[in-house]
Amino acid sequence: MRGISKRNNGFTLIELMIVMAIIGVLAVVAIPSFVGALKQAREAVLKEDLHVMRSAIDSYTMDKQKAPQSLDDLITDGYLKAIPEDPMTHSKTTWVTNTGDALHSVDQTDPGIDDIHSGSDETGSDGQAYSAW
Repeated sequence: MRGISKRNNGFTLIELMIVMAIIGVLAVVAIPSFVGALKQAREAVLKEDLHVMRSAIDSYTMDKQKAPQSLDDLITDGYLKAIPEDPMTHSKTTWVTNTGDALHSVDQTDPGIDDIHSGSDETGSDGQAYSAW
């Protein structure tokens, strides 16, 4: 039995520490890229939601000869299926609507919604607040 040697098949502490260091370096490089991509995706969703809701407000105003009084008017009259969730605040109730004083027709008595913005106080990648988009 002299020719047979016993050999441990496990990893040494140095090997495990090298693997952990490599994983740490990869995490440090990958996490900021992931966070940046996530922010860009949320901003793209916000831009699209604002475009769709503003188009619905404009269509409602042209068709009905008056601006909608609330976002629910857009749903009940079929201009939107549902109010989208604000991707920055993760809520459907934080949208900020602007009520214009201008009347869109002679027989219109009440001003209504003419623009919509995000309710978030955060700043976008372009340096402007999301609430100003």
